[in-house]
Amino acid sequence: MKKFPLAAGVLSTSLLFATACSNESTSGSKDSGGDEGDKVVVDIYQPKAETATQLQALTDQYTKEHPNVTFSIQTVGDGNDYSTSLKAKFAAGEEPDIFTNGGNRAAQTWKDELEDLSDQPWVKDTYEGVLDPITMDGKVYGQPMNLEGYGFIYNKALFKKAGITELPKTFSELETTAKKLKDAGITPFGVGYAELWILGTHGVNIPFAHQEDSDAFINGLNEGIAKIEGNEKFQQYIKLVDLTVKYGNKNPLTTDYNTQVAQFASGETAMMQQGNWTQPMIDQITSNMDVGIIPMPLSDDAEAMDKLAVGVPEYWVVSNKVPEADKQVAKDFLNWMVSSDEGKRALVEEFKYIPAFKSIEAKGIGLLGEELLKYSKEGKTLSWEWTKYPDGATKEFGAALQAYIGGQTSKEDVLKSFDKTWAQLNK
Repeated sequence: MKKFPLAAGVLSTSLLFATACSNESTSGSKDSGGDEGDKVVVDIYQPKAETATQLQALTDQYTKEHPNVTFSIQTVGDGNDYSTSLKAKFAAGEEPDIFTNGGNRAAQTWKDELEDLSDQPWVKDTYEGVLDPITMDGKVYGQPMNLEGYGFIYNKALFKKAGITELPKTFSELETTAKKLKDAGITPFGVGYAELWILGTHGVNIPFAHQEDSDAFINGLNEGIAKIEGNEKFQQYIKLVDLTVKYGNKNPLTTDYNTQVAQFASGETAMMQQGNWTQPMIDQITSNMDVGIIPMPLSDDAEAMDKLAVGVPEYWVVSNKVPEADKQVAKDFLNWMVSSDEGKRALVEEFKYIPAFKSIEAKGIGLLGEELLKYSKEGKTLSWEWTKYPDGATKEFGAALQAYIGGQTSKEDVLKSFDKTWAQLNK
């Protein structure tokens, strides 16, 4: 099984999604935006609504040091299709100066629009492997936003109330845990399956990442010699979905991301499938909540299942179609964000990001980030495979699973539809 390249060796050396919204702040610089008095407007288009407020504050800080630049920040998340809306902006000639890209297939798709960032000072400061998905023909086209990981986040107080003294590492143990929680009058899972990405992106990644050789399996799908239908790991994943629905909140198909997180952070549910990016939201609702994160087990093989999925969620990229002054300010801001004392502090303490840079100490990142670092240092990580899927596949996978959960299709038909989706989109 292929591990994410950052696993043990890299992280051990240091320690989508509110409604579309837009924010504005002003900033500028002599060295970045041209001569004194020049005005440069830098548009940022990004999908991380959990940290939109923090990004606003960070640009405000940049403003104090560079008063000639104006930032216009637009955040698209909470089930909104970031990729589709981004394509629409480019088609309309409204290219943002800074936007995000997931790497791998997405990087290839957008290559002609991306500025080469190979000469930027932060490139040499990144951990080994983090730039691979955004490197093409030996050139680096994006700055890693952070490192993230996900699994089932759990409420330690509710686990204790239900008499759970050992964390589940296998499917059977997770099922037993859910039963104990239910018997104690606690809703085991907070399920937000109104969101396609929870199912089709993060969920489906688990059986892909648990393949003996995920790259070989994906290459086999591309070549038409491998199948998802009948694959043991995917059949096990459907059983995991069934378990979360059986022991989950009412109306899982109409529960969105914000509601899912709010229910969990308010103590209404004991677990939710999410990642460390929810830490700021949890803290805002219930400060100092004692939380942890456990894997999403497919089988009863404890050693194989005790792993968390860790990867780079997005890369900051710069459009090569915008004016040179905009490009220069965009590059300067990205470098400032990961090299200045204020930027580095904000990324870990305010954004709660696990840094992808050697010079940024992972301090103050929150309980979830600390748990992910622990798993990473122990080499217990799974790779993120969805950036290698055909464009649009995650949405189709999510929709197929929603239909299954809604009783409109069978387990067998879901996996058949996955193969059909792959074949149709792999062009």
